[in-house]
Amino acid sequence: MADRHNREIDRQPAPLPEPLNVKCVDAHAHMEIVTNTAADSPEVGEVVAEARSVGIDRIMQVGYSAEQSQWCVKAAETWPNVLAAVALHPNEAPVVDDLEKDLAIIEELAKHPRVRAIGETGLDFFRTPPELQEKQKYSFRRHIALAKSVDKALVIHDRDAHRAVLDLLLEEGAPKTTIFHCYSGDEVMAQECIEAGYVLSFAGTLTFKNAPALREAVKLVPPELLLVETDSPFLAPAPHRGALNKPSQIPNILRFMAEVRGDDLDSLCAQISQNAERVFGSFA
Repeated sequence: MADRHNREIDRQPAPLPEPLNVKCVDAHAHMEIVTNTAADSPEVGEVVAEARSVGIDRIMQVGYSAEQSQWCVKAAETWPNVLAAVALHPNEAPVVDDLEKDLAIIEELAKHPRVRAIGETGLDFFRTPPELQEKQKYSFRRHIALAKSVDKALVIHDRDAHRAVLDLLLEEGAPKTTIFHCYSGDEVMAQECIEAGYVLSFAGTLTFKNAPALREAVKLVPPELLLVETDSPFLAPAPHRGALNKPSQIPNILRFMAEVRGDDLDSLCAQISQNAERVFGSFA
């Protein structure tokens, strides 16, 4: 994953959008890749302040490895209105030197009061080869069990593994709050998720010209099951696709989402803000 991260931070940032009238939230960000600095560095503070300047006053900082999840917790301790999620990414879990040791670190971090979710975990059959997928499924099962044991939300990474993810959730029993981060399925999958009560979080991919299925899916989601995210520094929304993404780009995604759904923008911001507080708790 390191090579991909290095490529991202070399990109130029997208210009700041017009500020929102109603404050909202970035439900999934990786600020350590945006800045490539320590969690308490001024550079991270600048990312947080920039987001606040356009109306994004809360950020969920999401983990993908044992070490980086520790970074997430430090960021949540340092910056007001930043919360943490901790986990081993599904591409990370099958290749770490000692999976049990890293899972033990995640389990300990999960007890921290500023950690409000277990993620991102899940299945990725795009980057992980078949011979490592059983190990990936084992890690996913462990994260599901952890989310339930600490009564915190589960944040799912699902790439090219839709049916396998849904089936494993049924097999293990999904946590009370289950979030599909950067939702990538179609209308049929969205309907199945909605019936199960899963929360669907949409990223900048919603704005991409080659993603009509996402636009049809987002129309189906009940307001109370909807979140928005950047997955920064990845997936900058149109019209700045390919730029370095930051939490400050959420207004571009929200404006597009409101138009596609036929929602009033201010009302949509207020609803998503309320959803984030419900699934993650207070950011204060």
